Amino acid sequence: MAQTTGLEEVVDLLAVRSVVALTGAGLSTDSGIPDYRGPNSPKRSPMTYQEFVSGPVAQRRYWARAHVGWRRLVDAAPNAGHQALAALERAGVLVGLITQNVDGLHEAAGQREMVALHGRVSRVVCLSCRRVSDRAELHAMLAKLNPGFAERSVPIAPDGDAVLDDVDGFRIAGCFWCGGVLKPDVVFFGENVPRERVERCMTMVARASALLVAGSSLQVMSGLRFVRQARRAGIPVIIINRGPTRGDDLATWKIHAGCSESLAALSLAIR
Repeated sequence: MAQTTGLEEVVDLLAVRSVVALTGAGLSTDSGIPDYRGPNSPKRSPMTYQEFVSGPVAQRRYWARAHVGWRRLVDAAPNAGHQALAALERAGVLVGLITQNVDGLHEAAGQREMVALHGRVSRVVCLSCRRVSDRAELHAMLAKLNPGFAERSVPIAPDGDAVLDDVDGFRIAGCFWCGGVLKPDVVFFGENVPRERVERCMTMVARASALLVAGSSLQVMSGLRFVRQARRAGIPVIIINRGPTRGDDLATWKIHAGCSESLAALSLAIR
């Protein structure tokens, strides 16, 4: 069982200078991006891969909502938690980072040795020719096809989505090269993480002397698998999260606190 603790009790453990971090949506909430499972998060039903590929109706719904939510995601900036992890990497403490987030904020903070496990929402991929392109180009095209649509004032949902029911008349764009269906270059619910990406993350964890989990409820196997791997290998696991996680029973230490302030304090104490 994890022992509930304060920051001062894990400083020495994390100062071993071969730490790998695993981050989730709770790390980005202080940047204004909602999460799915936080203590105050409303129940949400994200679109599954199977629904997205079912046809134009689902694709119109997805892209209309994503078009409205895109600006909020683009305007988001790294918070103190992202900055602290980047500082720990520069100090040689953090040797790798795995993020379940698709918002690109770790990269914006200067993180280098990292894997975006679920991809990046800043890119789109064609389901026919598999070419990858810049999301900003698609956003510009959708703006031309749907003038004024993105200016709607509606609540923002996780991963750049928006709470929007009226999507009638929204015009979607096809692939720039072949006209095929465009999908954000992210792993949807019901879709598998590419195997080579998982293997790279497993190699990171295998070489670590500690695994630091920040802002993830670990409800999906794509993140929980690395906590299980660390536990099997006898690698200490420290979880920082408000509320319970699916990996609490596997953790060495559990810190019930916000990510931004906790990571900033750890960064200052360890460096």
